[in-house]
Amino acid sequence: MAGWRFADRVTALLVSRYGRWACGWDYSNHFGGPVETWCCVSHSVGGAKETAERVVTCLLEWRDWLEDIAERFGQLEPHPHADAEDRSWHLERAVTRLVTAVVNSTHAEGGWYRLCETTLTWFLTSTGQGLDEARKAVEAAIGGRFHSHVAPATTLVDAVGEDLATSLTGRGFYRER
Repeated sequence: MAGWRFADRVTALLVSRYGRWACGWDYSNHFGGPVETWCCVSHSVGGAKETAERVVTCLLEWRDWLEDIAERFGQLEPHPHADAEDRSWHLERAVTRLVTAVVNSTHAEGGWYRLCETTLTWFLTSTGQGLDEARKAVEAAIGGRFHSHVAPATTLVDAVGEDLATSLTGRGFYRER
């Protein structure tokens, strides 16, 4: 309990200084996050200077991950005037690449699939989808098929991408018009 209070206090301090993006500074690989430098309070907190340096390193890791994902969003978003088939192709491709990025950065540890769900939801909202619609679409596409400590097979990632793209556009990119 004291560990959670410590992390909460550090988070509050970082957010007050840098903004809400700092909330993930301690999202450790052990719990399905992309931050490798942090484990948990009992393993990551030492002397004041050492702990402060570790927190800064974690914050920078988290920021790098956010910036990398944001850059990917820009590269993967469908053209605003894309027809349903092209939009479907872009969405399916985006799912494949974003799931792969999350698996690589989390090593499929802990509940990595939660970060995957969040990332896909963020992506959809960045393309203009409403938050509730994006969450529902991601939840329906993943449907409990991803599991802790298990990297998904390529065929599963492809199926999730196809399901998401088809549910949002009404067609797959490979289907006849």
